Formats: sequence, C-alpha cells, structure tokens
Amino acid sequence: MTSDIAAFLTIDGIATGAIYVLIALGIVLIFTVTRVIFVPFGDIAAFTALSLAALEMKQLPGTVGLVAVLAVLATLVETASLLRAGKARQIPHALLFYLVLPMIPVALVWFAAGGDIPLPLRIVLALALILPIAPLLDRLVFRPIADGTVLLLLTVSVALHFALVGLGLLFFGPEGVRTEALTDAVWIVGGIPIGGQSILIVVAAIVFSGLLFAFFGFTLAGKSLHATAVNRTGARLMGIRPERTGTIAYLLGSLLAGVSGILIAPVNTMFYDSGFLLGLKAFVGAIIGGLVSFPVTAIGSLCVGILESFAAFQSSAFKEVIVFSILIPVLLWRSYTSAHREEDIDE
Repeated sequence: MTSDIAAFLTIDGIATGAIYVLIALGIVLIFTVTRVIFVPFGDIAAFTALSLAALEMKQLPGTVGLVAVLAVLATLVETASLLRAGKARQIPHALLFYLVLPMIPVALVWFAAGGDIPLPLRIVLALALILPIAPLLDRLVFRPIADGTVLLLLTVSVALHFALVGLGLLFFGPEGVRTEALTDAVWIVGGIPIGGQSILIVVAAIVFSGLLFAFFGFTLAGKSLHATAVNRTGARLMGIRPERTGTIAYLLGSLLAGVSGILIAPVNTMFYDSGFLLGLKAFVGAIIGGLVSFPVTAIGSLCVGILESFAAFQSSAFKEVIVFSILIPVLLWRSYTSAHREEDIDE
C-alpha cells in the first residue's frame, strides 16, 4: 500500500465515519435520556434517503402513509391516556402535537410530489416528513413500557426495526437508489482528490456536534435532558417530565438520522434495509463511547469509518467482520473497567 492510497482511504474513512458520528450521537442521546437503544435509528436515515429519491423521481414517498397512520394512532393513544387520567383539558394540545403538526409535512409532500421541485426544497420536505417518526414511535411503542428493563426495551426496539424493514420493502421496493449529489466540486490536495460531498459530510458532522454541545450547555431544554440522563428520579423531583425530555431527544434523533440519510444517499446506494448496517456500525462507535460520552462516541465512530475503509481495501468480503470484531476488545475493556451493579428501578 502506497502513501497516496493510504491517504485516499483515510479521507474516505473520515467521510464515512462522519456519517456514523451523526447516527451514533443520536443513539447515545436517546439512550441516555430514555434508556432505549433505538435500533431503528438507521432505518429512519434510510427512509430519509429513499423519500428524497422518490421526490427526485416525482413519486409519492411511502413514508407519507407511514407518518399519517402513526400520527392518527398516537393521537388516539394519547387522547385515551389523558381521558383516563382526568386531563381532558390537555387534549387540544395533544391533537396539535401528535396530529396537526405531523400532518403538515404529509400534506405538503402529498401536494408537491410529482412536480419539479428544486433540490433544496426536496431536502427540506424529506427532513420535515421524517422528523415526526421517532417521537410518534416513542409515544406508541416505548412510552407505555418506559419503566421496563433495558433488556425489554431493547427487545421491543429490535422487533420495531424488523417491522420497519418490512414496511420499507412495501413502500420503496427492493431496488437501490442514489440521489442527486449536493455538490460536484472536487479539490486536489497534495495530489489527492477530495470530493466536495465528502467535505460537506465532515462539515455537517462538526456543525451538528457543535450544535448539540451548545444545546446541552446553554439551553434550558438541553439542561433538562442532561438532568434526566443523570438521574430520572431526581429530574422528576425537580419538576422535569421525563416524557417531555424523551420527546425532545427523539426529535433531535430524527433530525440527526434525517441529515445522515440526506448526506449518505448521493455516495452510497440505499436500499430499504440499508439502515440496519448503518445503525449497527454507528452502534460500535456508541459502544466505544460507553453509550454515555459524546466526544468519545464521535472519536470512536470516526475510527470505525477509517477501519472500514482500510478493511474494504484489504478484503472487501471480510470488511464487516473486521469492523464488528473490534466490539470484542471494547466490551471486554468496558467489562473490566466498569463497576457492576443492579439496574436502578424507579419506584
């Protein structure tokens, strides 16, 4: 391997790792606040890419129906819950959040599909359509079992992933798609070509990581999420509702997943089930960060991307094995360095 090839593989790995950074940060964010290992995170990223491709081909994305059905079901569940709790006055607020707001992008995409839509507007519509999916899934699937064990939440999360994969096949079919590149620019640095799309991916990862840092450090909502992550019972005693912070975490997670899907679609062929490997590789980065540390998660995700790039060069048939094999020493190290205790149970 020459130095030029090594440099090219490193640049490619950094770009790929930047995608994993966005997904891994979302996984860690949702887990620290809700204790849910959100396995369908990669599926949401894939659905964003496929929805954008459908708009590009002047077709109606299948996610329109998914969001509409989820919105109706979540509204019915929330309304019934409020009536049982004697909080009928909050029903209009529930209708606004769970029905009206999600249906706005559904209506916009419905009317816009089939027309000549400029690329920036297509991206906005795809992101707006995807944004409600995670919060709606939270209300329907995870909130009723929020006090369950982490193992139960993980089992349900895996089952939800398989359900979404089946729906993805129904909505988008088995064909792979690529979307229009966000930029065709290419720069030559030290004799190595660097695509503008790769630079855009890395810049997006840096920007969104910085925004997350600012959100947690300087906003009241961010500090509420941090308090819930540190101690759910203490957060409740201070007047912070874990349900509300969980909704914010899922909204931010949907945004990160959507941005990841938009960025990766022009450089990777996306299929209905591509989200699984995306999420799994990002999960390796999240495990390196112990599912708690955002900076270590970001560094770990970049390392996963670089390792994958070099592994694909050496042996493309075994690149997945090489990438996932690093989980073994990481888990062993975490096991030996972490204190073992029974899971806290909120009374």
